Amino acid sequence: MKLIASLQFSILTTFSFKFQQQQTEDSTKMAMAFKMATTGMWVTDECKNSFMEMKWKKVHRYIVFKIDEKSRLVTVDKVGGPGESYDDLAASLPTDDCRYAVFDFDFVTVDNCRKSKLFFIAWSPTASRIRAKMLYATSKDGLRRVLDGISYEVQATDPTEMGIDVIKDKAN
Repeated sequence: MKLIASLQFSILTTFSFKFQQQQTEDSTKMAMAFKMATTGMWVTDECKNSFMEMKWKKVHRYIVFKIDEKSRLVTVDKVGGPGESYDDLAASLPTDDCRYAVFDFDFVTVDNCRKSKLFFIAWSPTASRIRAKMLYATSKDGLRRVLDGISYEVQATDPTEMGIDVIKDKAN
């Protein structure tokens, strides 16, 4: 009888230990996945340098950024020259993939003062993949921290949410 009780205790202890070990492994995997999702991507020096040129030297009207999923880097996708317009920026955004963009909006105030504001645009069209939407959403704050001096942020899923009228309303 003692042998059977001892054997049952041994089996229960082993089962309990394996169950706890499996739960710990699952929790660790989930924590690592969450940590990877929240840490975001690395921002390349090209992104930082292009932004500084746009901010201080005014050599770019806009910059479009994209995430390279394989290398886990945020890179410059397209740069608009000083003569390009907001419509050029809107036309350069893909209809089926996410992007970030920064636009240098020049305007004249009611006091007749020339001003410039930098807009950060998080473009996430409805036709883009869910994985891309999640990746861009979790990486946005990291890029925003690197791009110091952004005045306003616009999040858009279709062109009407980021029209020039939306930009003008926020700037004034």
